[in-house]
Amino acid sequence: VQLQASGGGLVQPGGSLRLSCAASGRTFTRWAVGWFRQAPGKEREFVSALRRNDGNVHYADSVKGRFTMSRDSARSTFYLQMNNLKPEDTAVYYCAAAPDIILSQIRSGDSYHYWGQGTLVTVSS
Repeated sequence: VQLQASGGGLVQPGGSLRLSCAASGRTFTRWAVGWFRQAPGKEREFVSALRRNDGNVHYADSVKGRFTMSRDSARSTFYLQMNNLKPEDTAVYYCAAAPDIILSQIRSGDSYHYWGQGTLVTVSS
């Protein structure tokens, strides 16, 4: 499975960006896709994830209400719409995927087998 993340850039506080993650290669009947981010000097952290099993989207508390994860099944593409961006959202954002993840592990990066190359989001005035 190959993942290609795109859509990052420089945006002012309060602005919006939409990240995309295009998936190709092997497909799975059960899968999970997640977004993670890593700020300079910090550990990677969970942002959001979606499992095909239940269709629910899970969010980190820090982005809930501002970020929305969605998918376009026809294009095998996942999106992260980010609104009301804050300077603390500055990070490299990664999309990741796995054949299946139990719900209790969906926020752990170690559960994901495939990773995109990352796209940089900078929120600054």
